[in-house]
Amino acid sequence: MKRLLLALMSLLIALPAYSAVQSGSYTWNFELSDHQPREEANLWIPYPVSNAYQLISNLKWDGDYAEAAVYTERTFGVPMLYVHWPKGSKTRQLTLKFHVERQEQTKRDFPQDDAAYDLRDFALYLAPTTLGPVTGEVKKLADEITAGKTGILEKARAIYDWTIENTYRDPETSGCGIGDVTALLRRPGGKCADISSIYIALARAAGVPAREILGIRTGKKANQDISKWQHCWAEFYLPGYGWVPVDPADVRKAMLKRDLKLNDPEVAELRDYYWGRVDQYRIRLSEGRDLQLSPPQKGPAINYLMYPFAQVGGETLDWLDPESFKYTITWNQ
Repeated sequence: MKRLLLALMSLLIALPAYSAVQSGSYTWNFELSDHQPREEANLWIPYPVSNAYQLISNLKWDGDYAEAAVYTERTFGVPMLYVHWPKGSKTRQLTLKFHVERQEQTKRDFPQDDAAYDLRDFALYLAPTTLGPVTGEVKKLADEITAGKTGILEKARAIYDWTIENTYRDPETSGCGIGDVTALLRRPGGKCADISSIYIALARAAGVPAREILGIRTGKKANQDISKWQHCWAEFYLPGYGWVPVDPADVRKAMLKRDLKLNDPEVAELRDYYWGRVDQYRIRLSEGRDLQLSPPQKGPAINYLMYPFAQVGGETLDWLDPESFKYTITWNQ
């Protein structure tokens, strides 16, 4: 009996702490019939899966495609739904539906000391990307920000604070931004992909393993169009503890929407909240930059898979513009 109780206690300790839940259903509708109707069309959609903080259920798709299957990208293990229409298809329609139960994610009970680790184990999350260098001016700035800091946790927090204090939300940015860190260090305004990319590049340059989580927000009412509600945030890896979420971009977004200054008490609360915590009004779809899709797309690697991606006749549709791409994403409670 004692052994059983100890085993149950260990299991409970290992489970994440939940404090808030959001649940509802997504419907993704695609209508690609008018895009070069005589050419073949290929569509890749980020495919949601369950994890410790989200439960995906009742997932199904339907349409007039010739092929539809789930594939996985090789570097980051990103799952995607691939859909193909051959040349001469009279119509190209697809509907993807799923239900989600999403938990608020909290990782705050940090250990006092860094566990031993080998940087080679985190090579993927310390490496540069096409738009996110970790040498040159990025490395110089990272060293300045983390001067006198010891350990992963202190460095990660210093970079988090610097990112909030030195970036701003630019509502004119298309979509979520592309995350060109070199350009952003000269003009540090953008949206979530931009601000998260700054954090991740600086963290990696400082020896802090970091990654970007790409997703979409949930709605908050029935039959809500959320086609442009994509959102991404960052995580850093604390050895001996795990991945820790941070979202400096949402701090800056709230500051813009509520006209807050850095010294406002409400900003201090936001900074505290999004350090080691993200809200339940979002789901994870993918991660990684410079992706080679599966089956492979035509042309270069894509920056990220947060929006649906389509090619018709070998030409890429504008995934930042659902009106011209012709897709809608709807949320229902």
